[in-house]
Amino acid sequence: MKYSYKEMPDQMKGTFGDISRSFGFSWKEFVMTIPSPMFLVTTYKSNGKPNACMQSWAIFTSADHGNGFYALLASVNKNGHLYKSLQETGQAVINFFSADHHAACMDTIKNNQFDADEITASGLTVTKASWVNAPMVEECFMNLECNLAWEKEIVPGDDHVILCLEVLGAHIDEDHLADKTGDNGLLYNIHYPINPENVGKTAHDYAGVLQKKIDVMEY
Repeated sequence: MKYSYKEMPDQMKGTFGDISRSFGFSWKEFVMTIPSPMFLVTTYKSNGKPNACMQSWAIFTSADHGNGFYALLASVNKNGHLYKSLQETGQAVINFFSADHHAACMDTIKNNQFDADEITASGLTVTKASWVNAPMVEECFMNLECNLAWEKEIVPGDDHVILCLEVLGAHIDEDHLADKTGDNGLLYNIHYPINPENVGKTAHDYAGVLQKKIDVMEY
């Protein structure tokens, strides 16, 4: 049996799935629960201090007949340091971390003062990018150096935008060259899954990893 949802179920009214609109989230996000990769985007603020912004809600895709590789960040706050620094420099690094460094990367959310080095303040190490003017995080197993390609509002006048970053190149730890998934690989944001037919008093965010299930084909 399948359940159908077009309007918010009565059971969700008054719960986090309802009041989360104040934080910019639709109730549909929690009912449909579609994970996306987690990563840390790093830039330089106008004062030269490293900025670090946790991100998810993103896709990575090839374009231009295979001549380009791009990251589409679907929900970047116009009022945050990431958006402002990208307007100023047009360059950033996308840093992928394993579960071992999840807590330190999450700490950047708290250490986000304008005058702070948001990377070192969170117990992480700043290294210099090779091709762009942006900091990298040494502890992250893969770093993608990027240029800002374009931005677009999903809804005109919204306070969040889609940012398209062109990936120029990557740095990858030796241990992750063959496989970037599994227990020590890419983490996925599993955002507040809610059962709309049995809504609990609390909801939880999770971070998960991929498990290979089917060998589709050999190329």
